[in-house]
Amino acid sequence: MANVVVVGAQWGDEGKGKIVDWLSERADVVARFQGGHNAGHTLVIGGTVYKLHALPSGVVRPGKLSVIGNGMVLDPWHVLKEIETLRAQGVTITPETLMIAENTPLILPFHGELDRARESQTAVARIGTTGRGIGPAYEDKVGRRVIRVADLGDRATLELRVDRALIHHNALRAGLGLDSIDRDALIAALEDIAPEILKYAAPVWKVLNEKQKAGKRILFEGAQGALLDIDFGTYPFVTSSNVIAGQAATGTGLGPDAVDFVLGIVKAYTTRVGEGPFPTESHDADGERLGTRGHEFGTTTGRKRRCGWFDAVLVRQTCATSGVNGIALTKLDVLDGFETLKICVGYDLDGERLDYLPTAADRQARCVPIYEELPGWSESTEGARSWADLPANAIKYVRRVEELIQCPVALLSTSPERDDTILVTDPFAD
Repeated sequence: MANVVVVGAQWGDEGKGKIVDWLSERADVVARFQGGHNAGHTLVIGGTVYKLHALPSGVVRPGKLSVIGNGMVLDPWHVLKEIETLRAQGVTITPETLMIAENTPLILPFHGELDRARESQTAVARIGTTGRGIGPAYEDKVGRRVIRVADLGDRATLELRVDRALIHHNALRAGLGLDSIDRDALIAALEDIAPEILKYAAPVWKVLNEKQKAGKRILFEGAQGALLDIDFGTYPFVTSSNVIAGQAATGTGLGPDAVDFVLGIVKAYTTRVGEGPFPTESHDADGERLGTRGHEFGTTTGRKRRCGWFDAVLVRQTCATSGVNGIALTKLDVLDGFETLKICVGYDLDGERLDYLPTAADRQARCVPIYEELPGWSESTEGARSWADLPANAIKYVRRVEELIQCPVALLSTSPERDDTILVTDPFAD
């Protein structure tokens, strides 16, 4: 049976939550494979709004196994709070419906404190993070001093891991003018929360391999977007993990042969939260209109998103680095009513035309977008569920996007509602 990876193909906020939820009806397992609760997915189901951060989007659908993979970093207090919030909305979450990989690194309070302290130091150090400790937790993972879920089950191991982490962090904190970490209080807090977290802990790699061999369909859910990838994003204004599709295997314990279809989620225009380059950012009335109509505020931070025209150069680039087989084009309805639409088809760098975004920051800063203009449409596309419901110019816009990014549209989303989706190619088709 086909397994599908869903990745954001821009700077995040492309509407992955709705698409994953829509696809999860066809899946048996939904697995998150990277990021932390800096991600934000908003689902609208039957008029009820669910806001997810650490939990996979499939958790709101009965009968599915949701998995937090080892490629994530997990704030244990946050995830329990998120579970309780969803339970209050009528969602059933048990160890039979949610599993956390035993080797998942934990985000601890001092990670968030370090994150926020760095961001507040100088403009030079500012990356535009959410301040939730994701970056410092990944640093500790690579530095081999992180506490993992399995460590919560043994007091001696936990103390050893904490002591190793504090040698590093207390030195950092002294340099930042922060007080030393209270070792005993931290261990007591972790022991207090351990039973609630450990009830969900499992050898996820083993469970997923067994599911795959049994022919179950697995949906791998990414967070953020490929342009925030630690290697292929707009460095250093990126997240601290690999976001592209290849991480689905590493972040869950399945081999790369487990992936049959990569679906890239792409907004019909472009947005970005936080600092960093954004070639097509629009500071005029068009950018303001896109933000207002698209309700462009971060699910996690509430920050207003920067908005601009669709950048086909960047999406073509991310489709290549993630091996995207088809895209889900979202928020087409936000473009309703524009007389003229623009698509970036290349960059002018000091008189040279480029068909990709260069790696060097100074070269990125000098890239001027080259636009192609297309006629807009006055009719509404909101809620359209078939090509016949779309205006002719909207179809032309979609087809031109396909040509420019060299990748077909598999799904088209026309509102936040789950069923307002046009299926062109079923990613789960064998």
